[in-house]
Amino acid sequence: MTTMLSHERYCSEILGETDRLRAALSEGGADVSVTVPTCPEWTLGHLLLHVGQAHRMATMLVREQIMEFVPPAAAARTDPAPAPGEPSTDDLPGLTAWLAEGAGELVEVLRKAGPDSPVWTFSEHQRSGFWARRMAHETLMHRADVLGTLGLPFTAEPALAADCIDEWLSILALPAAVAFKPRLAELPGPGRTLHLHATDTPAELDAEWFIDLTGEGVAWRRAHEKAAVAVRGPLTDVLSVLFSRLPADTDRVEILGDRELFDFWLERAVF
Repeated sequence: MTTMLSHERYCSEILGETDRLRAALSEGGADVSVTVPTCPEWTLGHLLLHVGQAHRMATMLVREQIMEFVPPAAAARTDPAPAPGEPSTDDLPGLTAWLAEGAGELVEVLRKAGPDSPVWTFSEHQRSGFWARRMAHETLMHRADVLGTLGLPFTAEPALAADCIDEWLSILALPAAVAFKPRLAELPGPGRTLHLHATDTPAELDAEWFIDLTGEGVAWRRAHEKAAVAVRGPLTDVLSVLFSRLPADTDRVEILGDRELFDFWLERAVF
């Protein structure tokens, strides 16, 4: 079973995750010049700039109902650079204020548009609801990056964490994903199946996933099924390993079966 959250819930999570990210910067005594371990090509300042830029890009797309979009060349850069009017990557107060402003503007536009306003997306779902969901999860996972950089523990609200896994697997199943990341085409093969199992959630959340790579691409479903390799642990930790925010050899999850297959997956199922 896959159940997306409501449009309003995603809007609330964008604001909440941004607030929690900003609070962590204050709590952790952030130094924006340090390298982000999970994004080693970025400093913490680059990461914060990227989050604000992502929020503003989604705001522009939804507000202007853009139906044809070519991502700017800057989107492919490994080191986000400030544009005119953006804070410097060494300006922590400016970056934290800019993040709050951008999240607020994004949510205002999303709430006004509702979930069904036509807009370009990189999925088959050409509606504004896509960007509400995408930006909620984008902010969640970059909060994980910030907390990891500051040495603080990361936890995620269970329904949002489970939906984040749903969305990621859905993105990986898109034909456009293979065009963008050709190594995804290497994933399919005989006997290649994976099972993700969150061990700390109530049954009604149905936080288990079966990933089937035996066909032509990535297929998945919420299910408890035997697979070639299984990853078991608390939901936040399963999420973190899947997104490479925790190493696969962490003692916070248990990997049963074909470990080489899981490593093979992690090396390719990444943007």
